[in-house]
Amino acid sequence: MDIFIEHNDIIIFIMEIIGTIAFASSGALTAFKQDMDIFGVNVLAVITSVGGGIIRDLIIGNTPPVTFQKPIYAIVAMITCNLLFLAFYFNGSLLGNKFMITYERIMLILDAVGLGIFTVVGVSAGMNTHHGNNLFLVVFLGVITGVGGGVIRDMLAIQKPYILVRHVYACASILGAVICAFLWTAGEILSMFTGAIVVLVIRLMAMTFKWNLPKLRTSSLKR
Repeated sequence: MDIFIEHNDIIIFIMEIIGTIAFASSGALTAFKQDMDIFGVNVLAVITSVGGGIIRDLIIGNTPPVTFQKPIYAIVAMITCNLLFLAFYFNGSLLGNKFMITYERIMLILDAVGLGIFTVVGVSAGMNTHHGNNLFLVVFLGVITGVGGGVIRDMLAIQKPYILVRHVYACASILGAVICAFLWTAGEILSMFTGAIVVLVIRLMAMTFKWNLPKLRTSSLKR
């Protein structure tokens, strides 16, 4: 049993590192677009990666948050964004429109991967507390872990939070969290993989087919 639990912990840790790299890359891209210096790039990359987890831990009373107990996640985020910064800094041709379009598409995919992983990691954190039977809280923890860092990133970059305007972002996280929570009794790893895949597929389809939630046009509100 102990070996099985350790195996699960290793798989979850690997998922977290992949999600950290994905979100750090996404945060770095936002910083590049805002012409931030290397410090700003690091701030946005780190906050995108660990911001949601910090909010989650504060909600469930896990203090200090895991980010400060295990700085490996912040370190990985900083390594990722600094490597990207150096690549662009020493090769200015990468800033050309053609390459940046491809780079942004890759970042969107990585962001979808990160969203899926951190959503189910948040669900796992909730399920492994004495609040595990509170479905609403568990789903909320999953969603805030997935989108919280991105919201803080967008606020620091002085732009509308992505989750409020584009491609059913938060809705994908909600559905993935619900599925992960409902499948929990079938096995932690199985439920997490399933939930993460659901989020990833929805995000990729939304990006491909330009799915958006209904909204009012500003012109329709004018008298």
